[in-house]
Amino acid sequence: MQTSMFQLFDAHPNRPLKVLIGCEQSGIVRDAFNALGHDAWSCDLMAADRPTNRHIVGDVRDVMMWDDWDLLAVMHPPCTRLCNSGVRWLTTPPPGRTLADMWQELDEGAALFSDVWNVEHIPMVAVENPVMHRHAKERIRNFRPAAQSVQPWQFGTDEAGPDNEKKRTCLWLRNLPKLRATGTLDGSTARDSVHKASPGKGRWKERSRFFPGIAAAMADQWGGAAQLAAHAA
Repeated sequence: MQTSMFQLFDAHPNRPLKVLIGCEQSGIVRDAFNALGHDAWSCDLMAADRPTNRHIVGDVRDVMMWDDWDLLAVMHPPCTRLCNSGVRWLTTPPPGRTLADMWQELDEGAALFSDVWNVEHIPMVAVENPVMHRHAKERIRNFRPAAQSVQPWQFGTDEAGPDNEKKRTCLWLRNLPKLRATGTLDGSTARDSVHKASPGKGRWKERSRFFPGIAAAMADQWGGAAQLAAHAA
């Protein structure tokens, strides 16, 4: 009987992976990988949301050079200047800011995306971001279209749960399979609270917070793919 690609990805040979989750304070993706027995660490310029000995305060571009990571997943890189929803600020800056500020932040965001996307010594890489505008795409080295886009509700099973939300998330993948939906919801009851979050100092953080259903799928499916590759090497 022929073995399917997804059966291979789910084989999970017994080898824990060294996983770096970049630009994450919440630890949601990190904890999903650790729950499956991997050696996963989160990294961000800011401290973790809750006490943990598995969070590194620092620039992901430095930390990704520290060790022989099997998998790098950069889940919440600063995207305000890269995403389509913010392109208007490149022609009319918000109050108190200048056009020079906006374009500099765009260059910095594109440079971060480029550096993590093009890292050579880590065999498997995933980068999450919203839909990008053309100015961002032009600035990213070796840019290619996102491999897929997913919605949190596709990975949810409870209408009242945290995954039943509308938030299109694009995934750029290198040597990793596209995620398969694991939920039972159809999107008809999905909330739009992420986009309707009230203005305020913490709005950016709530809008970037990840979803446990997608995180669990990443750990299971990408972890299985990476283990299989490491086992075969």
